[in-house]
Amino acid sequence: MSTKTENHPSWVQPYLDSTEKQQALYKRTLLIVVLSQIFGGAGLASGITVGALLAKDMLGTDSFSGLPVALLTLGSAGSALIVGYLSDQYGRRFGLAAGFLAGGLGAIGVVLAAVTSNILLLFASLLIYGAGTATNLQARYAGTDLANAKQRATAISIALVSTTFGAVAGPNLVGPMGEFAASIGVPTLAGPFLLGAAAFILAGLMILMFLRHDPLIVAKAIAKRESQNHHLKSETATTAINKKGIIAAATIMVLTQIVMVAIMTMTPIHMGHHGHGLQEVGMVIGFHIGAMYLPSLLTGMLVDKVGRTSMAIAAGSILLAAGFTAAFAPTDSMVVLTVALILLGLGWNIGLISGTTILVDATSLATRAKTQGTIDVLVALSGASGGVLSGVVVAYSSYAALSIAGGVLSLLLIPVVMWSLKKPVVEKQLNQKVGF
Repeated sequence: MSTKTENHPSWVQPYLDSTEKQQALYKRTLLIVVLSQIFGGAGLASGITVGALLAKDMLGTDSFSGLPVALLTLGSAGSALIVGYLSDQYGRRFGLAAGFLAGGLGAIGVVLAAVTSNILLLFASLLIYGAGTATNLQARYAGTDLANAKQRATAISIALVSTTFGAVAGPNLVGPMGEFAASIGVPTLAGPFLLGAAAFILAGLMILMFLRHDPLIVAKAIAKRESQNHHLKSETATTAINKKGIIAAATIMVLTQIVMVAIMTMTPIHMGHHGHGLQEVGMVIGFHIGAMYLPSLLTGMLVDKVGRTSMAIAAGSILLAAGFTAAFAPTDSMVVLTVALILLGLGWNIGLISGTTILVDATSLATRAKTQGTIDVLVALSGASGGVLSGVVVAYSSYAALSIAGGVLSLLLIPVVMWSLKKPVVEKQLNQKVGF
């Protein structure tokens, strides 16, 4: 067994020689990710809650109410690619820290745009703010770098559930942050972005200071050493299997993102049209974001035990129920609308964890971070599309039509998942040749 260290930093060698050290680093990484995700969740939720309302106030029309979320998500797309590349080249620590800190600067820009009524600055800042949301999602991968196949979904879920604390607190601090903003001469709707700036910057500094023994660098070194003794597998068959897994994972995450973002984006506008106040909007979105992250531990265990594909199908079914519940909710019923948004968050949660786990299963450590960043770009762009189209659909049709369309769209992931279960022809031929 080779013990050469010239292709990796010297501090990696003790982890190669000790499984106990690997497990200790795995647990330490999860702890740091959990703490950073608490702050990151607050930053993520703060902007989402009032972004559409701020745009409506500055633009004076509902037609472009979905634009802030679209810009935020578009910025998230570009940032996902950059964070993935930086992580692949320099490790998770550098990539995640850079993304969170950029998101904090974007939030500061949004506040300045609101103070100066500068639409162009608002749009540019929302793009940069998207870096924080992209990084908040990419942090879930850090916990899987040193996890085995039976721990991956659970590791992802631990990262996501920790986001709940900040994500639920963010929307419910909309009122107090608005009052604080007004007291210092900042527009009320820009208040939550003050919280977002502090949250993302704190998350970035935490990653930068404490994630010093990088899990991805260690995992790559371990994988490289182990691969030296495994040359008998058919690379062609493995590639075919991996491509199907990557396609299935991308489809699951893209469709769930489109449906979730589209319906969530227009819910505050829909509520405002029917007399609900900012505090009520914050409460409904808070329940929604709680459902996006709080069930993660249970979801992760189910994905590991019940199976990736079964849970992905469950995600599509739940999103269908969410769409129809939102469509037919009485306009004066906070309870039914809250249930719809909880189902929307739950469907997204299951889709994200099952899709992410399938993606990790289908990629090798040599290219995993870069592939994860690329897939997250598609996810972010799909969210941007959902955000833009949601405002147009509601402006020219209705919130009910948007919700029904989203629910029906989510069912498309089922045939893709079923297709991914079929073994590639090349694998069948290989199995016949080697006697499996």
